[in-house]
Amino acid sequence: MQDNQFIIQAQSFRRPVIDNLLAVEQTVEEILTDIQLNGDEAVNRWSEQIDKQKARFIELKAFGDYDLDEELAEAIQFAYSRIKNFCEFQIKNLKTESFNDEIGDFASVYQPLQSIGAYIPAGRFPLISTALMTLTPAQVAGCPIRIACSPSENPALLAAASLAGATGFLQLGGAQAIGALSYGFDTIKPVNMIVGPGNAYVNSAKAQIQHRTKIDTLAGPSELLIYANELTHPDWIILDALAQAEHDKDAVSIIVSTSETLLQTLYETTKKDESAQMLLESRQILFVLADNESQAIDIINDYAPEHLLVCDENMDMSVFVNYGSLFIGENSAVAFGDYCSGPNHTLPTNGMGKSYGGLGVHQFMKVLTTQKISNAGRTKLSGIANILAKAEGLEFHRKSADVRK
Repeated sequence: MQDNQFIIQAQSFRRPVIDNLLAVEQTVEEILTDIQLNGDEAVNRWSEQIDKQKARFIELKAFGDYDLDEELAEAIQFAYSRIKNFCEFQIKNLKTESFNDEIGDFASVYQPLQSIGAYIPAGRFPLISTALMTLTPAQVAGCPIRIACSPSENPALLAAASLAGATGFLQLGGAQAIGALSYGFDTIKPVNMIVGPGNAYVNSAKAQIQHRTKIDTLAGPSELLIYANELTHPDWIILDALAQAEHDKDAVSIIVSTSETLLQTLYETTKKDESAQMLLESRQILFVLADNESQAIDIINDYAPEHLLVCDENMDMSVFVNYGSLFIGENSAVAFGDYCSGPNHTLPTNGMGKSYGGLGVHQFMKVLTTQKISNAGRTKLSGIANILAKAEGLEFHRKSADVRK
């Protein structure tokens, strides 16, 4: 007799709820307020209290000057070249354009942000890919000041930051790092934008400073949604699910299918592995049965997953409109996207894929406009602006327009 109690019916499926973060938000608010009021002294005090060390600058060397294993160095360079190539592809369409007509000359101007901060979390191992993914787009965009900020001083991480164009490296972590980047620290002036993932404290800090400093997105736990009805390599897909679920205790991988038989097969195969069994028990791998393809598509677009893997590469992909990054076909391992295929791995989570895309060159730029009104245009616009200003009751607006008729 088959055990199908693990299967979630589509109509019952809901996004897993993350624990209340009120205590985290209150602590972060205290840290940021202290930094706003007391500057560098507060940054160092919090860093000593939490990480047992003061903030410090690390001078970056050229990539080739770091003593790295040859295989690792080549892998970092390959990943960097792929990410940079994709960024250069993105920036091709971000061009300053202008036109003129009977009213005057007009332009839309793309301008890189002057300074950015890239936060790179510490972990059991150096998060090399995060350094590459957060700094390379800023480098290609042409941002003059690119500060890498991390509690780690691992040589491989420093080498990756150097290769990806960091102009400075501040060894500092947590909410205090976000505060330092937003309010300024030592010789670092407040940056225009902060990017990069982090824990709940980093995420809360980014949320609380976004009224004064642009951020990329609020990165929650990792998500993968796999849509499969037939599989050539089910073992590949199981490993994809396990790979994303292993990030942390709140990460989740969801397999959606219209085939109960396929879900049963994947479940039975997954539970044979002891470590995978733990992820099943903690409900970090979920199996959702849809009545039909239309319902499956609705589930996917409503969930707006960070990573979406559609196993049937012949399917019409235009039906999927909400996701961070779309992986098409069984060859397209999400792990490739995490490290080295090219598109950015900094992606919206927790349903934010309905409103935002992944990190890209465009986010490190701002779009400005210019206008130069001709003599003929001045006469034409004067009458129109006069009427509208009068209707809005703004007398000096009306006079400013009227004097130019």
